[in-house]
Amino acid sequence: QVQLVESGGGLVQPGGSLRLSCAASGRISSIYAMGWYRQAPGEQRELVAAILSSGSTNYADSVKGRFTISRDNNKNTTYLQMNSLKPEDTAVYYCFLSHSYLSWGPGTQVTVSS
Repeated sequence: QVQLVESGGGLVQPGGSLRLSCAASGRISSIYAMGWYRQAPGEQRELVAAILSSGSTNYADSVKGRFTISRDNNKNTTYLQMNSLKPEDTAVYYCFLSHSYLSWGPGTQVTVSS
């Protein structure tokens, strides 16, 4: 069984930065991708960023140029550096790991407010 543990969420002022981390542990086979979704109240869950096993990255248009996803293969950990945060980035951020199946973290709250 695979577990994902997220950290780094919190309250930040507009224009500020946060760094999310997601560490995977357990019985992990070949990793196809890791990344982050987010869900704001009353909204559907949306893909924020993903990093493939090749190292290629994908970003939502709304975060391009502001967010950067990276990965430490040795630690099975992915990071999401979020800069120039906006109130509309407020959401619960969920880490995912795509391997032989799809695993999800419990989510971490990010609130951008003055």
